[in-house]
Amino acid sequence: MIRQIVRDQFFLAQKSEPATKADLWVGQDLKDTLAANRSRCVGMAANMIGIKKRVIIVSIGPVDILMYNPVLSAQSGYYEPFEGCLSLDGSRKAKRWQSIEVEYRDEAWKLQKKKLTGYAAQIVQHECDHLDGIVI
Repeated sequence: MIRQIVRDQFFLAQKSEPATKADLWVGQDLKDTLAANRSRCVGMAANMIGIKKRVIIVSIGPVDILMYNPVLSAQSGYYEPFEGCLSLDGSRKAKRWQSIEVEYRDEAWKLQKKKLTGYAAQIVQHECDHLDGIVI
C-alpha cells in the first residue's frame, strides 16, 4: 500500500520499536511508497509512513533492500554531507561515515551483514537515524 509521508516532527522524533516477524508486512508498504516517490527518494524508514517499527528500505543501484532491525556494527571515515529528506523542506548538514557495516534481518528473517561505502552507506545511516528519532 502506498502511504502518505509523515512530516510531523514530534512523531518523527520518537524512537521506533524493534520489528518482529509479524511486521514483515511493513516492508511491502515501504516498497510501494518508495516506488511511488522514486523520483525524489532513495530510502525510507517505517516511521516516515506512520509506523514506529525498526524497518528501512534503501535503494542501492537497481536494487531495493529491506532491512529489519538494522544495526551499524562498524564505521570509518567521518564526513559531513548536506542531505534532504521527504519529511523535511530543504537540506541540512549531517554526520556520516564513509564506510559502514550493517547487520539486519532480511525478508526471510535471516540475519545478514553488509559492508557499504559512499552513497549507499550514507542512505543507510540516514534511515537508521530516523529509527532513533533523529531527523537531519
